[in-house]
Amino acid sequence: MARARFKRILLKLSGEVLMGDRNFGIDPKIVHFMANELKGISGSGVEVAIVIGGGNIFRGLEASAEGMERTSADYMGMLATVINALALQNSLELAGIPTRVQSAIEMHQLAEPYIRRKAVRHLEKGRVVIFAGGTGNPYFTTDTAAALRAVEIGADVILKATKVDGVYSSDPVKNSAAKKFSEITYIDILKKGLKVMDSTAISLCMDNNLPIVVFNMMGSGNIKKVLKGEKIGTLVKGGNSNAGRGKEKTGR
Repeated sequence: MARARFKRILLKLSGEVLMGDRNFGIDPKIVHFMANELKGISGSGVEVAIVIGGGNIFRGLEASAEGMERTSADYMGMLATVINALALQNSLELAGIPTRVQSAIEMHQLAEPYIRRKAVRHLEKGRVVIFAGGTGNPYFTTDTAAALRAVEIGADVILKATKVDGVYSSDPVKNSAAKKFSEITYIDILKKGLKVMDSTAISLCMDNNLPIVVFNMMGSGNIKKVLKGEKIGTLVKGGNSNAGRGKEKTGR
């Protein structure tokens, strides 16, 4: 691969992506696909950290809305992220990629505890580091965990992997007239209430001038295209943007 645009990245994966076409759980074919996509950038010198959600198994916020005590529900959601992290670690290592899982909730038999300096050292040695357990605290999403870990490890960018090919003015699945933005600012994301990442995560990225690239992870070779600097997905950053000049959705 040609010289990458970024040296160290934080890849944010939603748990829902791991479901594939299923309604629940993990589709092994999807996890295998992701491992091969990451294998495709091996040897490029890019250091890769990953934060993964748990929504394919358990969503704490939804359970809370149904009457479950919020703190307990959120901890259950954090445990779901550990399951996903172990599944992804298995596929990555089967693909020949050395991997470490670090959990914000200590469980020594399954994962290392999260220690920033140790995580950075793993990255420097070429290992993929998967951060599980969210932030380790209730009331914070894995989006916020991704922003926090990215800032802590000095990542150059957050790559927000989704099932759509960027940020739209509304849900492109439900609204065929939705407009896609090639670039948009943190402030516009917050003002428009766009569901890119939660407001805490966006604010943290804005405060630390950490760019976010939102792209479709399921397109073969897409992560490599992002790293090469190709125009793919949506770039979220500070300053001016073309958020008021979104182009019409042309299909997906």
